[in-house]
Amino acid sequence: MDYKNAGVDIEAGYKSVELMKKHVQQTMRPEVLTNLGGFSGAFSMEKFKDMEKPTLVSGTDGVGTKLKLAFLLDKHDTIGIDCVAMCVNDIACAGGEPLFFLDYIACGKNFPEKIAEIVSGVAKGCIQSDAALIGGETAEMPGFYPEDEYDLAGFAVGVVDEKDIITGADLSAGDVLIGIASSGVHSNGFSLVRKIFKMDKETLNTYHDELGKTLGEALLAPTKIYVKALRSVKEAGVRIKACSHITGGGFYENVPRMLPEGKHAVIEKGSYEVPPIFKMMAKEGSVEEKMMYNTYNMGIGMVLAVAPEDADKAMGAIAAAGEIAYVIGEIENGEKGVTLC
Repeated sequence: MDYKNAGVDIEAGYKSVELMKKHVQQTMRPEVLTNLGGFSGAFSMEKFKDMEKPTLVSGTDGVGTKLKLAFLLDKHDTIGIDCVAMCVNDIACAGGEPLFFLDYIACGKNFPEKIAEIVSGVAKGCIQSDAALIGGETAEMPGFYPEDEYDLAGFAVGVVDEKDIITGADLSAGDVLIGIASSGVHSNGFSLVRKIFKMDKETLNTYHDELGKTLGEALLAPTKIYVKALRSVKEAGVRIKACSHITGGGFYENVPRMLPEGKHAVIEKGSYEVPPIFKMMAKEGSVEEKMMYNTYNMGIGMVLAVAPEDADKAMGAIAAAGEIAYVIGEIENGEKGVTLC
């Protein structure tokens, strides 16, 4: 009896590391001091000594049951982008710049080519957010996961000067709410998605004119990473007063998280076009409109509040970063919360 007979293939682990190295290398930053394969990753803080009060910000998250679609379609090259996005977008909400990322993959059986494919997506996400992929773990857990399934989670660390942390504390009535477009469902609410649609290859591979792609392609579209868009706004000289990443819980849960007591957000639902995938989900699943807005991003992945005089400049900066933005509402005095009208 040996470890391989028990279901853990050490040689496959070595091969996975070799296959993923080329992807990891693309994410390197000058501050990275260690190579892949060590027991930890080291990252120099030398570059940030000029900040008045450099402050670390962190985020951790997974991809959730969206992974089930990746399993069904045997497509694993973008799911890593989702994992990175869920972590670095939260860091960006605080005004932070992501520095480095670590991933954790747990699987029933280590198929090196599949693991490398997953990590290629993680690397793409790191490149999109300028974060270095400095380490991770692949855990082969036979008997715990089915052979062809895995879980994926990650952890990111960023930095921000204390004076630049986005807190929402200085929000004022009349401040403008800007929404940045999402790429679709992102990485939340897939337990409901899997109840709305039949989860089989025939259904997922069916092309829909209103989507311009197959259902599976629409649902697997990777989560948008907003780091560069928010950086562009900051570099344009605009102070982002408050920011919310629209994830699980949709508008009703996430928008209030950016508000101080005494401030109320009013969002106009007709201020932008809701993407077809959400309309299809509501229709096919007979999901009430409020539940849709309480579960999904409905086409807006990030909401930020700026002073009225800065709105045009912020919109221009977001467009310059390659993203689509809309003025979707404003801040009013009142009970902390959000009204969609």
